[in-house]
Amino acid sequence: MTTTSATTTRYVSLLGLGFGDCGKGLFTDHLCGELQAHTVVRFNGGAQAGHNVVLPDGRHHTFSQFGAGSFHAGVGTVLASPVAVHPTALRVEAEALRQVGVGDAFSRLLVDARCRVTTPFHQAAGRLREWARGASAHGSCGVGVGETVRQALAEPELALRYGDLKSPARAFEKLEASRMSLRRGFAALDAASLHAEAAGELAMLEDASLSQRWLEAAAPCLRQSPPASADEIGNRLSRPGTVVFEGAQGVLLDEWRGFHPHTSWSTISTVAVEAVLREAGIEPAMRVQHLGVLRSYLTRHGAGPFPTHDAGLDKLLAEPHNAEAGWQGVFRRGHPDAVLLRYALAATGPLDGLVASHLDAVDAAPLRWCTGYRTAEGASLDALPFSNAPDLGHQQALTRLLQGAQPLYEPGRIATADEWIERVQAASGLQVRYGAFGPTRRAVVRCLHHRSRSPHHDRPTP
Repeated sequence: MTTTSATTTRYVSLLGLGFGDCGKGLFTDHLCGELQAHTVVRFNGGAQAGHNVVLPDGRHHTFSQFGAGSFHAGVGTVLASPVAVHPTALRVEAEALRQVGVGDAFSRLLVDARCRVTTPFHQAAGRLREWARGASAHGSCGVGVGETVRQALAEPELALRYGDLKSPARAFEKLEASRMSLRRGFAALDAASLHAEAAGELAMLEDASLSQRWLEAAAPCLRQSPPASADEIGNRLSRPGTVVFEGAQGVLLDEWRGFHPHTSWSTISTVAVEAVLREAGIEPAMRVQHLGVLRSYLTRHGAGPFPTHDAGLDKLLAEPHNAEAGWQGVFRRGHPDAVLLRYALAATGPLDGLVASHLDAVDAAPLRWCTGYRTAEGASLDALPFSNAPDLGHQQALTRLLQGAQPLYEPGRIATADEWIERVQAASGLQVRYGAFGPTRRAVVRCLHHRSRSPHHDRPTP
């Protein structure tokens, strides 16, 4: 691997500070235009991401694996080594992009050869496992990312890497071994008792012809974007210009810092971003500018604790791109929560500023500011205990605490977007650098009038 000193390259990351759906797609699209970025890096997660970009002319795409800057001509995507790649879903997404005017997404894509690959067997196994949990469902997206990572950790010799696909015989051998292993894990499963669709998923694990058919379906993906070496990734990321890192989820769903077990098998943090640069052999001349992404109110799609959830907000705040049908189920809305904000900041790592979406919702709904909780034992709490070392037992205890917590609110509603910004800045010690008052890049404004009030981190923008 070549070590490069990227003296003329600027690195900016967008890290979600909630449970997801906070506006990472919108701000990735905006920053790629404003900073004239040449590359978006996906550095965590997989095909479970759903980042919506709406253009001023009405075109829309929900970005899953391609970077959310793809509407800008020439902006490429790098899927870095921690990403779980879903090749056949990439083909489907490329076709969806073509239909909204982006016909060259694959030619702009680099996939690290070390990326783990999500197969139909992982998707089926993940769905069966989630159905088997019944009322204790974790909140899976149903695309197999967690199962891909789980099996790669448990049986590393079976982990299919994107580079393996260059050798169909080797890939077939791994695919079949993976399928047989997963099949054995569900041998005693009574599919009929789980779900009406469980038999169909189980049949995939039984289908000895599927591996070959799936390899044939994935082959066009490989031809259009062959596996890239670490040096190729490093060369792309050290080009003069700007590189935007686009996180795949919110830190409150992080595998080690989220509220276990309602998390994703994926890490989002400043450390995770910088690890990708180091693995690519890049020593940035300036450190990465990390921006936390917030929505003006909290949301949660699927199962898991959510202290400030308010069914009244569900009726007031439209959500055109997050359906409640399908795998994750109900989409919930809640009031802004200073306790979870402080926890998210501690979990993410040092940030240089914030960006905020859906600020127009402050006028549309009676949002209240949660300052703390009343616990199930009657105690008052304004911060969550943080474990410096990864500890799932600690994270599960936090889940129980949140499930019994009652939010404590400031009197009255948050009157204006300016008031919301001031509260967030006071709670975080960070400047809100950009705010969005609608779904498109045209609705993004710099929050310059608040700069002098920010007590910390007054670095050069973005």
